[in-house]
Amino acid sequence: MPLATLETRLDHRFRDQALLEQALTHRSHGARHNERLEFLGDSVLNFVIAAMLFEKYGKLDEGDLSRLRANLVKQASLVDVAQRLELSQHLRLGEGELKSGGFRRPSILADAVEAIFGAVFQDAGFEAARKVVLKLYQPVMANVDPKTLGKDAKTLLQEFLQGRKLPLPLYTVVATHGAAHSQQFEVECAVPAFDIKVLAAGSSRRAAEQSAATLALEAAQAASPSLRAPRKTSKARKTTQLSLPVAVAQEVK
Repeated sequence: MPLATLETRLDHRFRDQALLEQALTHRSHGARHNERLEFLGDSVLNFVIAAMLFEKYGKLDEGDLSRLRANLVKQASLVDVAQRLELSQHLRLGEGELKSGGFRRPSILADAVEAIFGAVFQDAGFEAARKVVLKLYQPVMANVDPKTLGKDAKTLLQEFLQGRKLPLPLYTVVATHGAAHSQQFEVECAVPAFDIKVLAAGSSRRAAEQSAATLALEAAQAASPSLRAPRKTSKARKTTQLSLPVAVAQEVK
């Protein structure tokens, strides 16, 4: 596919096409590869995202801003950008990487995106690079929830319950399977306030707990509309005890 198509998606026409070609070149292809541009682009990306978050979320503290930035610039986010650019069609890889499917490898795709940011900076300066970064991150930012992005399932479940002044979940290892070097842990997560118990498995206790927390959070969110606090009125109202069904699920990784 011609580079002009990629330039259209970037909304940037390179004055020096060699910079774009270098940004797309993996070290397996030749001596003039994209690692130096990747180093530069990483710094550009971090600064642009940091400045954007600083302006957009004026009430967030440094810790939350750092958490958001880390999740927006991580490899998975960059791979998402690469896929929307259809970047795998433009990569310049050595024969070995081509045969092994390097054009699909997340690390190669993410590095190429950062290298492109560095190439734009070299080609036309910081403002041009900033515009490219913000354009490519528009779809990502449209779905960002600063309250949840970057938080693991156990943290989200804990905050969900604490926000309703409910007891914290209980995690119990109910079984382990397999040899010592390849064990599978089966964990139960119980949320007494909703009478929820879910089961999940993982290659470590932590992984199993996270999977169980995900299932428990989904069940608790589904049940929570039925557990509303009584409205405050001038007259006292009687409340009834709600009985919620037990939600049991299992997820094996």
